[in-house]
Amino acid sequence: MTAELRTLRPGDHGAEVTVLQTRLTGAGVPVTLTGLYDPPTEAAVRRFQRDAGLVVDGIAGPRTQSALTGRLDHRALSQQDIASAADHLGCEVATLQAVIEVESPHGGFLPDGRVVILFERHVFWRRLVAAGLDPVTLGAPASILSQQRGGYLGGAAEYMRLAQATAIAHEPAMEACSWGRFQIMGYHAETLGYASASHTAAAFATGEAEHLRAFVRFVQADPELHKALRGRKWAAFAKRYNGPAYADHLYDAKLARAYARHTAVTA
Repeated sequence: MTAELRTLRPGDHGAEVTVLQTRLTGAGVPVTLTGLYDPPTEAAVRRFQRDAGLVVDGIAGPRTQSALTGRLDHRALSQQDIASAADHLGCEVATLQAVIEVESPHGGFLPDGRVVILFERHVFWRRLVAAGLDPVTLGAPASILSQQRGGYLGGAAEYMRLAQATAIAHEPAMEACSWGRFQIMGYHAETLGYASASHTAAAFATGEAEHLRAFVRFVQADPELHKALRGRKWAAFAKRYNGPAYADHLYDAKLARAYARHTAVTA
C-alpha cells in the first residue's frame, strides 16, 4: 500500500485526477482526460476495481491507485469479501459498503505491514483491575495507564505504547487495543470467537477479510445494532456504533449519502 497517495473522490479536480485518468486509460479502461472526477471517471474506476478484484466503490484510494501502477495489496478487502459479509448479515451489499466507506475509510495495516492499532490507556486500567491487579501500585507512566482517555501518538507509535504496556501485563495490554480496519477492541476476543486478544491480533495479521469477519460477528452479537443495520436506520446504527456524539459528526447523514451513491451507480 502506498501511504502518500491522496484518496480521490467524485467531484475532485486537478492534476492528480488527470494522472488517475491517464493511468486508467493505460490500464485498458479509457476515459477522457478532463481533470475532473466526473461520472465517466467514477464508472471507469469501478470497472477497473471490479476487474482487479478490489472493493468496487468508485473511490480511487491508495490501493486502487497502487493497483493501477501494478502493485496489488493481497491483504486488502475484496468485493467478494464484502458480498459474503453482507450475506451473513442479511443486508444489501450497498448497505455494508456505505458503512465501510464512512466508518472504516482507511486500511487495516500500517505502511510497515503491521495491523493498525490504537492503545487505550483507560481500558488498560480497567483490564488490569479485571485481572486482579492494582494499577495504582504498578508505577506505570500516565501515557499508558490512566483512568482518563488520551495519550495517543497514532500510527506506528501506538506500538511503542503497547510494548510498554505488555511489559507490565501482556494480555490486559492486548485487550486494551483496538485492532484492524474496524478497530475491534481486544477485550471482545472471546465474544467474537477468538481464544484471546493475542489470538485476535494473530488472526488479523492475515488480512482485512478477517477484520471484516470479526466486524460481522461484532454486529451479530448486538441485536439492536444488527437490526438497525439491516433496516438502514442510520441514526440508530450510528448512535450504537459511534456513541451518543454521532450527530456531532453527522455520521447518520454521511451513511445515508454513501448508501444512496452506492445504490444509484451500476458498476
